[in-house]
Parts: sequence; C-alpha cells; structure tokens
Amino acid sequence: MFQDRVTLRLVAGRGGDGALSFRREKFVPKGGPDGGDGGKGGDVVLVADARLRDLSAFRTRRCVKAERGGNGRGARKHGANGADEVLRVPVGTQVLVDGEQLVADLAHDGARAVVARGGEGGRGNARFATPSRQTPRFAETGLPGEELEVELRLKLLADAALVGLPNAGKSSLLTRISNARPKVADYPFTTLAPVLGTVDAPDRTRQLTVADVPGLIEGASRGVGLGHEFLAHLERARLLVHVIDAAAGDPVAQFRTIDAELVEYGAGLEQRPQVVVLNKLDLLPAPPPFALEDERVLRVFAVSCATGQGVEELRRALFELVPAPPEDAASAEQEPADYLVYRPRPDRRPRFRVLRTDRGFRIVGEAPEGEELERALRAAGARRGALVEVGGEELEVG
Repeated sequence: MFQDRVTLRLVAGRGGDGALSFRREKFVPKGGPDGGDGGKGGDVVLVADARLRDLSAFRTRRCVKAERGGNGRGARKHGANGADEVLRVPVGTQVLVDGEQLVADLAHDGARAVVARGGEGGRGNARFATPSRQTPRFAETGLPGEELEVELRLKLLADAALVGLPNAGKSSLLTRISNARPKVADYPFTTLAPVLGTVDAPDRTRQLTVADVPGLIEGASRGVGLGHEFLAHLERARLLVHVIDAAAGDPVAQFRTIDAELVEYGAGLEQRPQVVVLNKLDLLPAPPPFALEDERVLRVFAVSCATGQGVEELRRALFELVPAPPEDAASAEQEPADYLVYRPRPDRRPRFRVLRTDRGFRIVGEAPEGEELERALRAAGARRGALVEVGGEELEVG
C-alpha cells in the first residue's frame, strides 16, 4: 500500500560517561587520574534514495533510536562514538516538526540531513587535573541525545502530472506514453495511489517523469474524496496534463471543476502551465470543441487511449512543453548539499552537568528540581539510596 506520510519518534544516542579512574600499577601506587572520555552518541540521519518509492518501510516502525556512546575507561581510553542510525527515504521527502515547521527537504538523490543529534560524551577525571587539583575524584556523565517527533511527508518529483476527474482515462494515458503499468478499469477511483512512469524521448537523449494522481472531485481541496491527500504531489510538477473525458460532455465545465480545486488548494498550482487532453475520442464521431481562452493552457490534444490516436503527438509535445529545470536547481544537482536543514538549532549548552564522584553524584551549574532532577539522575545511572550533592547539600535518591 502506497504511504506518503508517517510520524516517527527519533531518539539520538546518549553520550558515554567519562571514566573515574586512577593509575595503579606496581611501583606506581599514586600514578594520578587516568580516566578517559566517553564517546559521542549516534545521530539520526535521513538520506534520500532514488530507488525508494514511498514511506511504507516505516509503516510498523514508529520509534528510531541511535546507538549510545561508549563509556571511557582507565589508562585514558576513550569510549567509542555511537553508530548513527541512517534512515533511507524516497527523493522528495520533507521532514516537519510541530505540525508545519520544515526541518529538511530531501529533494535530490543522496541528499542527507541530520535530524536528531547525539549527545556529547562526558569528560573523564584526567581532563580535570590541574596543578592545584591533582586527584580529581569526579567525572562527567554523557549528555542525552536529541529526542523529537517528526512527520515525514513525501511529495513526488515529476516533470508532469496527470490531473482530472475520476475515470477520465489518466491511467490508460500513462500506460500508453510511459513504461508504467497502473491498474486500468472502467470505473471511478481505479487509481488509489500515485503512480510514476518514465517517458523516453524519440531520440533516447532525454527522459521525463510523469505522475498519475488519483482522480479529484469537487471539494477535494477541502478534504472531500480521495484526491485531497494527493494534491501535494502536484506541487513539484512543472507541467499539469489535464485529462478530460470528452465522451462525458462539456469538457470546459470539467476543466473548470478541477481548476477550481487547484486554485483553492494554492501552493502555486493555479499558476502552473497546463495542457488539455481530450480523451476517449473513439467514442465520438468528431473531436468536441474546447472554447476556453486561458493563458495557462499551452496546447489542446485530442486522443484515444483505446486506439492510440493522437498519443504519439502528445508524447513528442511533452518534451517541448515541459519547462527546463531552473538553473539554480541544476547547479544544486551538480553539487548537492550534504545537509538541508532549515530550522535554527537551539543553544545546546547544558544548564547543568551531572558528575560521578567516588561517593555518588554531584550537580554543577543551574540545578534542576523535581522530576527533571530525577530524570537526569536516572539517566546518569543513579540508583535508589545514592548520594547526590546539590548546591552544597547532600540528598539521597529516593
């Protein structure tokens, strides 16, 4: 089943704890602190993969966790960094938080975005040694990784998109002009999910990607019918191919019904260049008139997907009418950015740190209270009865 939206909880890896250790060897009874640092927690990374078509791989996966960093050890041995959790998603996937805040737009193959960053590892006690403090009996615990809930939305990347009322013949047309094989039947809503097809130029020097979007009905922009969820897939198409059932009568009225939904939806669809395809010509004695003056309509074609009449002319014309990609997009494809992150990162400097001591734990900085303090201590490994020094006072974990 085609899936173009999914909600995930992303949990980056916690940083490893720094080691509280002193060098103790034969003939070196007081060798000083030698605790190593903890490793950094793994990130949660999204990578666009052109081989994927939808988000169905996440249908049963709702929580994604990256690996925790390794703890430091004695002899100044640092913990290993946690492995990143890499999620492969289709090209055209957008990442949103808090409903509508765009985090990343993975618009080309190989685009990569770090969505949740792992926590920094804690410093071992060897890092705190100074001339005046030669035996520090504390080490830092690792910081927690970022944790957030994101929504992944897929918007298909297509040069042209087929739009129209149900049973207008969009799937039949896509079958005729491309290598796609969507389900075709003589009843409305045969297509329940977008289908992509590739159209080859006659000289094989160029290809176009054409999307067949489920049929729209009046009120689709307000959530009526199947088309509402798929209007977003039209946003990136550079040309709209408006397929009309010429045998159903009044093609101008059919055009205006769908055009009204495009205008209501917005997102620039009301300004997108269009071609009109009058389909099912084999059921009529002559092509019907299409008396509509609209500067967005570049050409009008009369075709029959059943007999193939006019299909080749339409196929050739698509390569003339589909606008070339903008120069900035072309340069972006040549030199893809590794990270497409749009939201500013908050200041991640911690308000406080939890230190492990030889007696228990110590809170330095702006000490939290209540449940926040309990969560921080539990994450640091504090158990019931452990001593915690907060602001010069000693508390016992309950």
